Amino acid sequence: MATVDEIDPDEMAAAMAALEGEGDAADQDAPHRVAPERVLNQDEIDSLLGFEIDNEQDGERTGIRAIINSALVSYERLPMLEIVFDRLVRLMTTSLRNFTSDNVEVSLDNISSIRFGDYLNSIPLPAVLAVFRAKEWDNYGMFTVDSNLIYSIVDVLLGGRRGTAAMRIEGRPYTTIELSLVQRMIEVVLQDAKAAFEPLSPVTLELDRIETNPRFAAIARPANAAILIKLRIDMEDRGGRIEMLLPYATLEPIRELLLQMFMGEKFGRDSIWESHLATELWSTKIPLEAVLDEQKLSLREVMDFKVGQTLMLNNGPDALVEMRCGGVSLASGRIGRISNSVAVRIERGIKHKSAATADAGARK
Repeated sequence: MATVDEIDPDEMAAAMAALEGEGDAADQDAPHRVAPERVLNQDEIDSLLGFEIDNEQDGERTGIRAIINSALVSYERLPMLEIVFDRLVRLMTTSLRNFTSDNVEVSLDNISSIRFGDYLNSIPLPAVLAVFRAKEWDNYGMFTVDSNLIYSIVDVLLGGRRGTAAMRIEGRPYTTIELSLVQRMIEVVLQDAKAAFEPLSPVTLELDRIETNPRFAAIARPANAAILIKLRIDMEDRGGRIEMLLPYATLEPIRELLLQMFMGEKFGRDSIWESHLATELWSTKIPLEAVLDEQKLSLREVMDFKVGQTLMLNNGPDALVEMRCGGVSLASGRIGRISNSVAVRIERGIKHKSAATADAGARK
């Protein structure tokens, strides 16, 4: 064992410096070992915020964006809508074939819920926006026709060659002829939409105006929810897309009908129970009251009643007696006696609604 005198001061200083260096290195490495920092890449940030491209194409939202849009009502809660729009596709296929004299195929691409402001910002321009009014529902809806369908309709109606792509001229507004032809097509589609809703609820759809600027086609507040129906129209080697937007406020008057699972459904309806209830009602016993007379007395007079006191009724022996049930007057008759029982012979029976209405009409 070495003594204090045998230790070299220079060796001791070198050893202490080495220990301090190891301690500093350990302190520098400690945070990395305990809680290593990690930076998110762009794909992970997009997934967190809900801006994934694949999900947007599929119509699904994830992350924070899904939480923000969770207040939207899903169209699946209105199952009758899908039946109505399937009927609309069949009607449009027939009517557009007659309108264009061409082989037209209409398909339903998607039905989704969207905020009105988000939809206006997502419309690819140039496009034609047709605002229509539903008279019975006292509200508005909108059709959006993309440029491919516009030029295809113009090409078909004006006799363009088949097999050639429709010429699209950028940077110019639509001409009067193009807008007139699109307006005719929109009127055909409106008639089909009216016929599609006819079995559910009769409605009159009228074209209100045609706009080319989305700002002038505001039919609802930007935050209001709406249903978006995307339809694809193919005419052999040409075609395009037409979209129908219905705010939930427009469908509110027929919301109860749209909640049905099938046409004519009545919730809580049971014919067996109804017939059983009707049978039991006919055999139900009800109390009848024979009212001989009615008098108005003060509370003091009533409190002065004594046992054995005689009350005089303002009714003669041949006067009519009113028969009541639960305070409702049913019939009237004359009082008499049969053996040891007091009886009332009915002279004026219950008047049915139809008879009472007929008598009132005859008196008029």
